[in-house]
Amino acid sequence: MTNADAPGATAGNGSGQQPKPVTIAFVLYEGFTALDIVGPFQVLAYVPGHQAVFVAAEAGPVTDDTGRCPLTASASLDQVTTPDVVVIGGSLSTKEPDERVVRWLRQVHPTTTWTTSVCTGSIYLAAAGILDGQEATTHWAWAEQLERHGARYTEQRVVEHGKVITAAGVSAGIDLGLTLLARMHGPQLAQNVQLAIEYDPQPPFGAGSPSKVPAEIVEFVRSQLNALAATAVAPDRS
Repeated sequence: MTNADAPGATAGNGSGQQPKPVTIAFVLYEGFTALDIVGPFQVLAYVPGHQAVFVAAEAGPVTDDTGRCPLTASASLDQVTTPDVVVIGGSLSTKEPDERVVRWLRQVHPTTTWTTSVCTGSIYLAAAGILDGQEATTHWAWAEQLERHGARYTEQRVVEHGKVITAAGVSAGIDLGLTLLARMHGPQLAQNVQLAIEYDPQPPFGAGSPSKVPAEIVEFVRSQLNALAATAVAPDRS
């Protein structure tokens, strides 16, 4: 499928001139969680007029938290100084965020149209001062870390506050992408894309939130996540 074939594709603005592309920066850093960033990328990348770009501290391959699913940043943070939209995903790591990414977020946020996060990507936004005193969401197991950086955690799947949108853990990145698409282009296009990617969640178990499962399952999964975090690829603290 090409951009021209994307659901809801339109033929410019009627003036004979193509509208300015919307630059969407998908932020990578060592130890990112792949689905956090690939989910919204899949939703947003095919839309006509969207210029989706993977960015990182340095251009080139960036290793995910499993160490087995690298993605390639086509541009460095220094090369993308005025993105229209920022999407940053999270990481299994419990270490503090990559300071280079935090500084970049702090610099670009004032001029973005939308600044968004998936999973523990909200901790990056909070570390940059973007979520001070605001309600925001993240992966439930990292709620305390989010609050230590000045945000107020809520278990909601997607939280909107002005131009800032945060989404809960991992799979919520698709919800973020569709929510953002609706805000940018209207609900019809978002619904078209939802159907195109056949996003019709029917999980085999009702266990997708800590409020839906017994406490012993929550604690077991928390302990397993902590064990994985200890061995996961971690963000660079340069």
